[in-house]
Amino acid sequence: MKSEAQQFFAPQAWMQGAWAYDVLLGVGADGCWSEVQTHATVQQQAGATRLGGPVLPGVVNAHSHAFQRAITGLTERRSSGAGASDDFWSWRDRMYSAANRITPDQLEAIASQLYAELLAGGYTQVCEFHYLHNGLDGAPYANAAEMSLALVRAAQRTGMGLTLLPTLYMRSGFTANGLREDQRRFVSTPESIGRVIEAVQAQTQGDTRINVGVAIHSLRAVSPQALMELAAYAKQGGLPVHIHIAEQTQEVDDCLAQTGQRPIEWLLNHVEVDARWNLVHATHTTPHELAGVQARGASIVICPATEANLGDGVFDLPGYAAVRGTWSIGSDSHVTRRWSEELRLLEYSQRLTQRKRNVAAQTLGPLSSAAALLDAAMAGGHNATGLALGGIALGQRADFCVLDTLAPSLLGVPADHMLDALVFSSPDARFAAVYVAGQPVQMLSDPGFVTAMHALWGR
Repeated sequence: MKSEAQQFFAPQAWMQGAWAYDVLLGVGADGCWSEVQTHATVQQQAGATRLGGPVLPGVVNAHSHAFQRAITGLTERRSSGAGASDDFWSWRDRMYSAANRITPDQLEAIASQLYAELLAGGYTQVCEFHYLHNGLDGAPYANAAEMSLALVRAAQRTGMGLTLLPTLYMRSGFTANGLREDQRRFVSTPESIGRVIEAVQAQTQGDTRINVGVAIHSLRAVSPQALMELAAYAKQGGLPVHIHIAEQTQEVDDCLAQTGQRPIEWLLNHVEVDARWNLVHATHTTPHELAGVQARGASIVICPATEANLGDGVFDLPGYAAVRGTWSIGSDSHVTRRWSEELRLLEYSQRLTQRKRNVAAQTLGPLSSAAALLDAAMAGGHNATGLALGGIALGQRADFCVLDTLAPSLLGVPADHMLDALVFSSPDARFAAVYVAGQPVQMLSDPGFVTAMHALWGR
């Protein structure tokens, strides 16, 4: 995607952890910030496009399963029958019912709707942890990237930045020889993942909003040999690597039983984990593991709304902050689709478990909890995507959102408290406009979404 050089003027903009005022913003032809000047004079503002409200950087959504948008609101009734229980594993079985119905066209419509919603929620790049590779019968498509390219088309239709992460998924558990029948669409090998990546790269040449990485579903879902092979491929290509890890206590217990080590402990002891690695969830950790992740330069991806929805547990934010660990935020199963909601829930979960207020501000440093959370979430964006998405600063991609100051939660709020109100006041404030690489995007519902939902679930 090519841009034209342009200038914007913002009455206030979030830069380097604080509000700056009367900000002149220049975007180069490459879609990156070429000029950032505070306290711009009236003469300097001349000719710039005036933005109608406070400007915030776009945020990376570092963990998404787009197809799970199709089950939002459909898994919130208790299981029935003798011995029935409701936990992550029973939810997973329900999720598979969607995974085994969705066609490429339906996935494109669902993802288009989702990406428009994510843009409206302030996300401008999404990391798509994508393991829905094969046809409905489990046979490979003639084009190995068929389902991946449906996600690419959805991103291009909406203007969303996309880091596609084709996911290696080979077995149903540590001791299994393969996948279950209801996991037939996930079957993949390091070689097939490579073919998908190469096909997507060929299809998206010149589109700077779209890039690729790799994902490993989990330690339980791949053999150590396959994990090493895909990690070597990613290292050779300089690609980001994502992996679900230590999300559930059962996963930790199973890993201990099979390897004698906890999942993160095993990963750090056996794999050349570095700054390209992103450990998704890491809900159940020890202080030693958190220190090890930080020492390797890796990041953790926290998904507060999904982790709450699935009953995973609460991430040890104070413990990770104590070692100055890097993290990003993700919406995962998309029960919420705004970064402000994710950050609010992350803070509130800490307050509930510790019975304290402003935990993020106390543990991360800044006076404002909202500021502490936003800046920390932004810090992991490069690790998650491999792209220059570090906020409003020279050389970073010009992704930004303009707050609607007429939103009820912002009415009468002093300028310095706009971010605090955005994160911690309801109803949620809206973004009046969102830009990706300096270009405005349309946050419109996809007309095919309802048709796809009716086809999946009936009216």
